[in-house]
Amino acid sequence: MTIRRFALAMGVAGVLLCTQSMAQDKQDPKAGKEKAQSCAMCHGNEGMAQMPNAPHLAGQPTAYLAEQLKAFRSGARKNEIMSVIAKPLSDADIDNLAAYYSSFEIQLKR
Repeated sequence: MTIRRFALAMGVAGVLLCTQSMAQDKQDPKAGKEKAQSCAMCHGNEGMAQMPNAPHLAGQPTAYLAEQLKAFRSGARKNEIMSVIAKPLSDADIDNLAAYYSSFEIQLKR
């Protein structure tokens, strides 16, 4: 029984990795950079927030960024500004924005 569970878990992990890899192939950080121009006022030119109540987007995981944008778009997550901004975004726009912002490496100060 344990071997079957292990095999099932490995199979599921393989499918998830394959799906994630295929999703990354569809992402276009350059297109995301173009789309991100409208985000810069609050989130900064390279995803480092300029406003105190806006989060930094640079270096965040792609899946997290995409999930949050989709939640704003659907209304599952609410914010007066982000709900309006995310509403017209297509899935491709969201994937590209997430790829762009996640492409930045953040250096932590010590």
